[in-house]
Amino acid sequence: MTHRLIVQTREFDPVDDLLAYADPDRPLAWLRRGDGIVAVGDTVLASIRVPAGEGALRSTIMADAWRALSENAEVDDPVGLPGTGLVGFGALTFDEGSDADSILLVPSIILGRHQGRGWITRIAQAGDDLPQDQPDAALESRAYGPHWAGTVGPGAQSPEGYQRSVRAALTRIAGGEASKIVLARDLAGTIPAGSDLRRLVRALSTGYPDTWTFAVDGLIGASPETLVTVQDRTVTARVLAGTIGRGADADEDAAASAHLASSTKDIDEHEYAVQSLLESLRPHVRAMAASEQPFLLKLPNLFHLATDVEAELSEGESALDLVGAVHPTAAVAGTPTPAAVAAIREIEPFDRGRYAGPVGWIDGDGNGEWAIALRCAQFTAGPEAIAVTAYAGAGIVAASDPETELLETRVKFRPLVDALA
Repeated sequence: MTHRLIVQTREFDPVDDLLAYADPDRPLAWLRRGDGIVAVGDTVLASIRVPAGEGALRSTIMADAWRALSENAEVDDPVGLPGTGLVGFGALTFDEGSDADSILLVPSIILGRHQGRGWITRIAQAGDDLPQDQPDAALESRAYGPHWAGTVGPGAQSPEGYQRSVRAALTRIAGGEASKIVLARDLAGTIPAGSDLRRLVRALSTGYPDTWTFAVDGLIGASPETLVTVQDRTVTARVLAGTIGRGADADEDAAASAHLASSTKDIDEHEYAVQSLLESLRPHVRAMAASEQPFLLKLPNLFHLATDVEAELSEGESALDLVGAVHPTAAVAGTPTPAAVAAIREIEPFDRGRYAGPVGWIDGDGNGEWAIALRCAQFTAGPEAIAVTAYAGAGIVAASDPETELLETRVKFRPLVDALA
């Protein structure tokens, strides 16, 4: 059934700590460099949930349902900044065959901040009262709960098992089945019941400000990789593929970055990912351009090879349509994508769920920001503890070495493992 929503956005004094207004148990947030949007409290007015077993692409079902919801909404938004008006927070599965649900959530109150300006959006069902411009009790910040620590260890895929999986992927690559296969491994554990999950979100946002820090339906992480961004019909995307850990000092840093910039294995892996994205975007955009050479993206714990892409969105398309077109990218699946996904299904001993799937937000005009859910974990509340499953992966190509790829996953696990501790 289609909901008819009434939406009102108003300028609001910028909030320094948006997370202080989020729900401690199930925060709903999207942050970068201190800016972003956060749901106030835990009230969800509308949701689009696409379970396993659907015949069509989940992203297509979600995009069509969002269009219907948006077309029926009455939006009053004089602010007009990214993240104002009607907004849904989403997390989709990596694989269409996953047993996990893909989800899009519309909260009742959203606080946002962008380049020094703040706003509040209130959303109600048609016929319900919509609070006017005055603040109310729902806008009171909530003190953070006590500090907590989690414990994680090998999950379904052990370190030794991961190296065996890499060797299996190399056999398939040598046989011509694929040029690149991205393989992940998992860590599993628990955190105490009742833990304030906003502490993890804040630690990731503070420690890795240049990433997209997200919390959607128990999926929490800090992704360095934009899948696609749409604002005023302009499409931007960033490809990350090719990775090396940072050095312990300036000399080691310089040596590591020089090695990555000249690594044939990493440059080839990166080029696969770039061409995959361009091919997927081409039917949905106009005037597409990409940087000729990758640049080095420096994060607190590693370097990536990166390429930026820009284009103009075709009429009738939305950010969710692009999400469906470009996911999964070669950066998280492999090349060619169908063969790589088939190999992942056979080699990996677990369902990725929403790991490496699209995560982000979309507004009523089809604008949005979507990243790939990396450096993340899924949190599931239980009666005695909160279960945690974290993921990290590496791209396997012909020149890959199993031990080196295992070390790369350890580097990628570090942001989340450090924050959990």
